[in-house]
Amino acid sequence: MSHSSFAPYHIELMTQQAPPNPIQEPKKFSQPCFSPSHLAKTITRASSSQTFFTIGYLADRPLVPNAYRAYAYFRWVDDVVDQDQADQAKRLDFLARQQEIIACCCGGDWPLDLCAEERLVADLLHSDPTANSGLRTYINQMMAVMVFDAKRREQLISQAQLSEYTLSLATAVTEALHYFIGHDDWAPYGETRYSAVTGAHITHMLRDAIEDTAVGYYNIPQEYLEQHNLRPTDIHHDAYCAWVRQRVQLARDCFALGRTQLAQVENLRCRLAGYAYIARFEVVLDAIEKDGYRLRSAYPERKRKKAVLKMGLATLWQTAASSLGHKHSPTSGSFLGELLS
Repeated sequence: MSHSSFAPYHIELMTQQAPPNPIQEPKKFSQPCFSPSHLAKTITRASSSQTFFTIGYLADRPLVPNAYRAYAYFRWVDDVVDQDQADQAKRLDFLARQQEIIACCCGGDWPLDLCAEERLVADLLHSDPTANSGLRTYINQMMAVMVFDAKRREQLISQAQLSEYTLSLATAVTEALHYFIGHDDWAPYGETRYSAVTGAHITHMLRDAIEDTAVGYYNIPQEYLEQHNLRPTDIHHDAYCAWVRQRVQLARDCFALGRTQLAQVENLRCRLAGYAYIARFEVVLDAIEKDGYRLRSAYPERKRKKAVLKMGLATLWQTAASSLGHKHSPTSGSFLGELLS
């Protein structure tokens, strides 16, 4: 979204203090005893064990601290924006401040008086000044997602807006994957580069539709609602279920394209992370299909032992299969060696 659509804060670079955060942080992680690295790991582990261990075991060793920073910063931003007590103006002011911080850091400057969480993104950007890096793409696209989310609350969205939103998220996550896992290894570019994460985001929005609708985030396009005379809350209406079925099939198609794309990726750890990401969301699609495309408020089966085992076996099988005959892979029998490299 355009930077000029806000009333942005001016981040002071030399002597004056920057304005305080207009919204109180939702979680008190920024304690003086925490180093930036410790803070990033703490936020990540508290928010997502799967992300915490994926970074810890699969990210390139020199990039592990920055991978935690990258996840933790936007987890914090998302939590601040989602606070119930924050009004729209405060959300947008907060995001405007974050955009100003990012712009300053991209220009080679260092803003003063950053809170500990803001220091995470500043450290990230100063660690890699490359203008067109995957890291910059991740940060810019994720910030676009945050801004769109803040603006769409209590608003119906069009299919074009929904598609752009998904593309921004898919671009951010995919570029982060390739930046932090197999940074120097080859990965294909093309129309299907973002397919896997596109499928994941479609699934994510279906999974969270009931919870999101309750707080004013509507994940179904305005055109479809108007065409079928639906309200966003008519989640169990037959026409809504028909739309869910279309989205499930689209997500399946995206995952199929994503697997083909991942099979060409040089780095085995990156392929493993990608296949695990797909498997995690396919369990949700299975549950939605089993329910006749009538969405639920929760899908606890995705965390049960049977589902975890299914995801693990699918991930390992797909990763191993992609290594057989892979032109970038070492000789047969070196699967474990490549994974641990």
